[in-house]
Amino acid sequence: MAGPLAQFEIKPLLEIRLPEVLGGYDISFTNSALWMLLSISAVSFFLLVGIRKRESNAPGRWQGSVESCYEFIANLVNDNIGEEGRRFLPIIFTLFLFILFGNLLGMIPYSFTFTSHIIVTFAMALVVFIGVTLLGIFTHGLHFFSSFVPQGAPSVLVPFMIVIEIISYLSRPVSLSIRLFANMMAGHTMMKVFAGFVISLGAATFGIGAIAPLAMTVVLTGFEILVAFLQAYVFAVLTCLYINDALHLH
Repeated sequence: MAGPLAQFEIKPLLEIRLPEVLGGYDISFTNSALWMLLSISAVSFFLLVGIRKRESNAPGRWQGSVESCYEFIANLVNDNIGEEGRRFLPIIFTLFLFILFGNLLGMIPYSFTFTSHIIVTFAMALVVFIGVTLLGIFTHGLHFFSSFVPQGAPSVLVPFMIVIEIISYLSRPVSLSIRLFANMMAGHTMMKVFAGFVISLGAATFGIGAIAPLAMTVVLTGFEILVAFLQAYVFAVLTCLYINDALHLH
């Protein structure tokens, strides 16, 4: 039986290697890329079908789900950024749905959870970090860097505080990416471990010993579905807070 970490192995589905004159890089199409495409396709299908027949009087369940999801993120943006955050709604809405569907698709047996890989979550966090930094510079110019100088701090502590503020700011993409990656990887690993106990203990005790780990697996499945929503929400909330900080220099 494969170990609990075997589910995170990236496997090439279509071998593609650039010629040596172009660096000889391996750009193979992998199972991770496949499930990213499936996530994008699922999000597109969810939205397009939901708005295909827009009924203003009595919207159906699908349309209601799409509208509720949109209103949820719109309210999130408005509460954390304000009216001027409306222009950032598309990117936050996209990030939320992409992460959410990626997490949920990873719950399907024999699927692949691409959000359990640090390279994927760090890439998204880095895009947010660079975008927020450029937003702050374009909005405030060089005054943006004044946010690294704590107001009211004693002069003798200002250099020390600036270093701390810079380190704290640069750690944003790291903490943002690790939070999502660690939660998804840990949860799926625990589910795999307890699922393995169901088979091993069940075979050794004529099925009696499988009851407890099976019940725990069911509980963990429900918990992981909750975590899938929660982690997508946390990523969206923190993105909103970072944008708000860049706009108002908090």
